[in-house]
Amino acid sequence: MPYKIAFISLGCAKNLVNTEQMMALCQAAGHAVTGDPEGADVAVLNTCGFIESAKSEAIDHIIQLGELKKAGKLKKLLVAGCLSQRYPGDIRAELPEADGMLGTGSYTDVVRAVEDLMRGERPEYFSDIHRTYEDGERLVTTPPYTAYLKIAEGCSNGCAFCIIPRLRGRYRSRSMEALLAEAKKLAGSGVKELIVIAQDITRYGLDLPEPITLTHLLRELCKLDFHWIRLHYLYPEAITDELIDFIAGEPKVLHYLDIPIQHCNDGILKAMRRRNTRAELEALFVKLRRAMPDVVIRTSLICGLPGEGEAEFEELCGFLREQKLQRVGVFRFSPEEGTLAARMVNQIAGNVAERRVELVVDLQSRIMDEYNEARLGTVMEVLCEGFDAAEGCYVGRSYADSVEIDGRVLFTAGGLVPAGTFVNVKITGVDDGDLTGETEE
Repeated sequence: MPYKIAFISLGCAKNLVNTEQMMALCQAAGHAVTGDPEGADVAVLNTCGFIESAKSEAIDHIIQLGELKKAGKLKKLLVAGCLSQRYPGDIRAELPEADGMLGTGSYTDVVRAVEDLMRGERPEYFSDIHRTYEDGERLVTTPPYTAYLKIAEGCSNGCAFCIIPRLRGRYRSRSMEALLAEAKKLAGSGVKELIVIAQDITRYGLDLPEPITLTHLLRELCKLDFHWIRLHYLYPEAITDELIDFIAGEPKVLHYLDIPIQHCNDGILKAMRRRNTRAELEALFVKLRRAMPDVVIRTSLICGLPGEGEAEFEELCGFLREQKLQRVGVFRFSPEEGTLAARMVNQIAGNVAERRVELVVDLQSRIMDEYNEARLGTVMEVLCEGFDAAEGCYVGRSYADSVEIDGRVLFTAGGLVPAGTFVNVKITGVDDGDLTGETEE
């Protein structure tokens, strides 16, 4: 019989794609799919288990859904994704709210698991994380003008602080044929902004039986009816001159590059098992800016890795002042069990690491303010995301703003601007990190 299945996705966009695949599988099996767990037969919670804050968020959701079960408003809870892959024993012993589990290698078992649950069983499916099926249909949940294209799964980089290879398996590129078929469907459905994602998109295709490159894939994607193609994440050591030249010369690929560097001090980078030196990072940024003077660089940083003293931290702050990267996400080091960094000596006190994060956030907010001020008087192309009644104006994003992680452009217009429309906006002001303006007639 058909069941009502609610899906909740936590964590990154890569996780969201897996959720969308599970939704499509359940719908194809005749079940009703919803985003509201109240009144559902089964709630499928796709979790993140990457760092401590993500684990806490997932556990909070499990407990909340358990309360819904106690109130008779939900029958069963299936916990999927990274938390269940990482801590199946702990979930089994300490979270009785969970009625079943799916590991990261078993998303395609979701229909079988749901049916097991409704028969009163407690399914636990944990297939090979190195051999997952990535090419299935998706029930896209993002706005109709924006969608993600996950081009690879897993990671083989082996950074000292990161648990992802143990949760998602080694790096596996999807075939060009499967990606282009999926991209054509997305373009045909009206998607205008395609966001190319993987843990590391720069190594796309190098592991295939007949190796190809990210540039090769992008060249084919640009032939489709997308207006913007956005790239997440480019590892600095694998960015080639060929790729830079292609991005610089292709109008559809945005000059917004998400390049996680994590730090700039050579000793910390080596301890992290990263593959760059500070000099190499600086040379890369020079090359990117020379090829694309309007490039917006986003990065992620970790404060408080074992061995990061005051000198190393001050070097990082000085690097940020010099480089003026427009978008920075900064995280406190989380000593994740099972990682090399968790076993390192000279662990930094949590309050010290937290203070360093705050200092970088303050520093970076000033850099971002400088960038926003420099936009005043310019005209920027903006993707309208709708009218915000609370703000009393339209809300959108420029090429410099990725979904949910960066700023917004608040603008007025002389007429109706449907969501998903591109408009030219003259920037006239700055409002708490957001840009404000008006459409050019």
